[in-house]
Order: sequence, then C-alpha cells, then structure tokens
Amino acid sequence: MHDERRTGWLLAAVGMLLVSTDSFFIRLSEADGVDMAFLVAVFSLPAYFVSNRLLEPISIPAAIRREPKPLAMIGVLAGVSQLSFIVAVTETAVSNVVVIVASTPILAAVIAWIALGEKVSMRVWVAIGATVVGVLIVVSGSIGSPNVKGDLLAVAAIAAFSVSVVVWRRHADASRFAGLALSSTVIVVCTAPFVSPFAAGFRVYACAAAMGLAFNTAGRIAHSTAPRYAPAAEVALFTPVETVAATAWAWIAFGEQPQAATMLGGVVVICGVLYGTVVKQAQPARTG
Repeated sequence: MHDERRTGWLLAAVGMLLVSTDSFFIRLSEADGVDMAFLVAVFSLPAYFVSNRLLEPISIPAAIRREPKPLAMIGVLAGVSQLSFIVAVTETAVSNVVVIVASTPILAAVIAWIALGEKVSMRVWVAIGATVVGVLIVVSGSIGSPNVKGDLLAVAAIAAFSVSVVVWRRHADASRFAGLALSSTVIVVCTAPFVSPFAAGFRVYACAAAMGLAFNTAGRIAHSTAPRYAPAAEVALFTPVETVAATAWAWIAFGEQPQAATMLGGVVVICGVLYGTVVKQAQPARTG
C-alpha cells in the first residue's frame, strides 16, 4: 500500500513538473492562446494513440466503448482545463495563473468529500478558507485591468482539473490515453472555427510540438495515472510543484517578476495547502 502511494506521489510530482513548462512554451511562442491550444491538441492526438498501442492492452476506441460515460466526462473536463489554462497564460501573468492553480489540492479534497464520501477534517476546512483568501488576493490585483479575464480563466481551469482528478480516482481502471485523447478532440472541435493555424510561424509550431509531443502530453499521462495509486487529495497535493517551477521559468526566461499581490496571495495559498495536506497535527498519546 505504501509503495503504491509513493508511486502515485512520484507520478503526480513528475507530471506537474513536466506540465509546468507549458507557460514557458506558450509565452515563447508569442501565439494567440486559442491557436496554441488547437495546435497542442493536434500534436498530442497521435502521441496518445501511439502510447496507447505501446502501453495499454486495449485500443482507444474499444476503451471508449467499454466506459463511455466516465471517459466522456474526463474528455470534457480535461479539455476545458487545458484550454482555459493555455488562454489564461496569454491573458495574465504566469505567476497569477500558477498561484491560482496552487489551490487545486484543497478544491480536490472538497470534491472528493462530496463525490467519494471522503471525510474532510476541520484542519482542511481551515486550509480551504486560507486558500480562498489567497486566490482572492491574487485576483484583486487584477480587478479593473485586462488581467482579470486571465485570472478567471485560471479559476475555471483549476475547477475542471480538480473534478477530473476525482473522476480518475473513481474510475481507476479507465484508459488514461482514451480520456486524454478525447480531451484533445474536444479542444480541436471547440477551437477549430476560430483558429488560423496555417498563418503561424516556425516558432509557434516548434513550441506546440514540444508541448503536444513531449512535455505536456507526458505530464498529463503521468498525472492522470497517479490517482490509480494514491487518493485524489494526495495527488492534487503536488499541484504547487507547477506553481513554483512555472513562476521560476517565467522569471528566468522572460524577467516576469511576480507582483506584490501575487506573491502575497501565493504565500497564503501555499501555507493553506501545506496546513491542510502536509503538516500533520500532533496527537499526543493519552494515558489513564
């Protein structure tokens, strides 16, 4: 059991580290968010089908026929999350987006409590309150500015992502590649009428290929597999890996120093997450 949990933690950590490069490639591409989401989804589809042939005993079409409802749900949720995240990064500061994303562990814990009947302790409820305050601080720095659209898209991204983690946990045997392939299909269908991919330059295609054929796709596979081995709240715990890493990429590569409100909100969010999920309350032994 402990070995299985450690496997889940490792997959979640590696997955979020790989996905943390999304913001770097999106900013480097200088592409419109919708165009970038479309191209990444197009590149990722063959990667999912090839991976499925190599690593799973059942084909993607057969997996969808076997479990159509949960995989369709995953397709929509993961598609909405990916699309919202990519567009958010083009609409607001990377640090804003990833700090908001850091609240995922608490949100996932609440959803798991509602959907799976997992009890939530008072400690977690306190952490939920702290996390909400932190997110509000981040968003407050953008009220009245164009950034607020990106911040709200980031909130939509983490909401869909958190629900998807719980669905993956509930349907642990569902094909990861089928669900992720459906999510890419959802993005392609939803964005196709609004994109002009043939007008994109080499840099856009190179960045989209790096995400769709390697980093983003591998990260999503690893993270979606993690709930097979560890509870949803523990898997979501590793989301702040992306917060730290993505903020570092943006600062190093683009000199995008986080604003004071973002840094303050980030501290509150991380403290809330740590308080609710990592720090174990000491339970002194009672005698007599």
